[in-house]
Amino acid sequence: MDNDSIGIVLGRIREEYPRYRMPIVTELVQTGKDPYKVLISCLLSLRTKDEVTAQAQERLFKFADDPEKMMELEEASIRELIYPVGFYKNKARILKEVSSTIINEHGGTVPDDLDELLKLKGVGRKTANLVITMGYDKPGICVDTHVHRITNRLGYVNTRSPDETEMALRTKLPMKHWIEINDLLVTWGQNVCKPISPLCSLCVVSDLCEKVGVERSR
Repeated sequence: MDNDSIGIVLGRIREEYPRYRMPIVTELVQTGKDPYKVLISCLLSLRTKDEVTAQAQERLFKFADDPEKMMELEEASIRELIYPVGFYKNKARILKEVSSTIINEHGGTVPDDLDELLKLKGVGRKTANLVITMGYDKPGICVDTHVHRITNRLGYVNTRSPDETEMALRTKLPMKHWIEINDLLVTWGQNVCKPISPLCSLCVVSDLCEKVGVERSR
């Protein structure tokens, strides 16, 4: 698949996008771009369903919507506020540590540099790129399991891991698509291009998709 085709693919998905619920971090930034809230939302969302994350972050942000307020909370209080997100005990500890680092090493401001973000406890490339794109509206490519799966399924890249996919997309994908590709493909992956038995009969880009690795579809 070439860049003209991926542009058509993303354009068609963009038109269908409003029919589905947007990713949790996208919902969050609709109320205003706040890199700290984006970071905390991402950390809470790991291995947790969006609806659970949404409720947890709503409770938490009533008490702690910046690193200083987070540090004022006891770890036990954070655990209670974010329960039942996955690994909530560990995440409560990470939220305290990350907030402390932001205050002590970055003057209370979440860094907008990928390498600096990756130094924060619990932050991987997916989270770091989301903070950059959704929090700061700067170019970055966030690759999660959906973006990795779909770009390979389309035949646009041929990679073995999300990190490899990110590097391939940074080389191949036109920059105008960098920020939006995660939003579009996460939504598409959750609703149409599912991991097992994707809904190809309902997919608006089925005619352009090479369906790499698809053994069964609906």
